[in-house]
Amino acid sequence: MSVDYPSTEDQALLTYIAHRQAEALSALYDRYGRLLYSVAYHLVGNQQLAEEITLDVFRRVWEKADSYRADRASVRTWLTSMTRNRAIDMLRREGVRPEHNSISWADLTIEPHVDGHSPETAVSQKMQKQRIHAALADLPEEQQEVLVLAFFRGYSHSQIADQLAMPLGTVKTRIRLGMQKLKLVLQP
Repeated sequence: MSVDYPSTEDQALLTYIAHRQAEALSALYDRYGRLLYSVAYHLVGNQQLAEEITLDVFRRVWEKADSYRADRASVRTWLTSMTRNRAIDMLRREGVRPEHNSISWADLTIEPHVDGHSPETAVSQKMQKQRIHAALADLPEEQQEVLVLAFFRGYSHSQIADQLAMPLGTVKTRIRLGMQKLKLVLQP
């Protein structure tokens, strides 16, 4: 009896992967590869590193599929967490973060930004961005996911539905609910 891997549930795919069914890994990659690449790219900002991270995550899935625990997280959450962790590890390894000691206060000057805004305006805008990111982080993952794709990646509703393999109506509902929650949290 052959298995229809593309229509198999995520947890069952992991069981097949744990039993070394390569077709199951391929189906999981088809389902989540673009999402994990997007997460990695968003964190590292480099196409080659994002591809490397994505492939490394799927290599780890192949090696450790039996370590997945359904009572702790959904498969999607497990995969995105591995991707985030791998991206952070890679950034640390590559030394992308600037050294704090390399900045000299004597070298810094306060000048208006190129766009004409004062430093106060820039600080205010940065604080607003931080509030938005914090509010996004408090949303349920399924709402975060569609909002990030829609507003930070510029995807259309139908592109999001295609990428996440879900009905268009579900995408629209999640965006609407997420926006309503953000408005409540971000109102002055």
